[in-house]
Amino acid sequence: MTAGKSARMTRIGTGGRYLIVPMDHGITLGAVKGLKDIESTIDAVTRGGADSILTQRGIAPRVHENKNDAGYIVHLNGSTSIGPDENDKRQTGTVEDAIRAGADAVSFHINVGSEHEPGQISELAELTSEAANYGIPVLAMTYARGHDVRDDDPHEFSEDLGHAVRLGEELGADVIKTAYSGTPETFEHVVESTRLPVVIAGGSRGTDEETLEMVRGAMDAGAAGVSMGRSIFQHDDPEAITEAVAAVIHDNATAGEAVEQAGLAAEI
Repeated sequence: MTAGKSARMTRIGTGGRYLIVPMDHGITLGAVKGLKDIESTIDAVTRGGADSILTQRGIAPRVHENKNDAGYIVHLNGSTSIGPDENDKRQTGTVEDAIRAGADAVSFHINVGSEHEPGQISELAELTSEAANYGIPVLAMTYARGHDVRDDDPHEFSEDLGHAVRLGEELGADVIKTAYSGTPETFEHVVESTRLPVVIAGGSRGTDEETLEMVRGAMDAGAAGVSMGRSIFQHDDPEAITEAVAAVIHDNATAGEAVEQAGLAAEI
């Protein structure tokens, strides 16, 4: 790893662990709760302990003055929920665009197992080559999504997720994001499928304790952190939930300890 890439990796995480808050959802869902006044949300989650923020490049002017020295990742593909196929992510920028936007890293989403996989594999491979020229880290969001993906069983799902994360490493990424398989025991296989740091997606919004138990389970399985969007930026108190997630990732807290530390109300 070059000195430049190594330096940028330290900007998007802390001590090899990562609490990334993606807020690129405006391109997919529109200006939903938490994204209309994205400046306030960015300020809140970074005060709460987010290591880095992730958006599409056009939002960059709204990020930098509000991120409290956190890292910045520019996402480089997307789709809309009202389009013909949300899994058909199309490229939205280049590494040079991201650098001009002040990014410390770039990210790219690929749906492994979907009909769009072949094109997305080629695009991710090209992106990692371009990023290497500039010493820019790549976060590969490698999801297992498709007709033959076995997401109804944690053991079988973990095998598909393991394939997806290994694909990200094979194509030259630096950090991998994928779904959580459902249990620490099954997620160990996912983490062991690559030597790269693996972070989990936030998944569907649940209670605070359910969210934190998921993070705890992933960390116990060897994950390096989370890339968690709506469960954080649409929370009634984004700063507090970020603080709680940070306690689990960076302080090794239990879900209960994190709830108490962040001042969140225990849910029954």
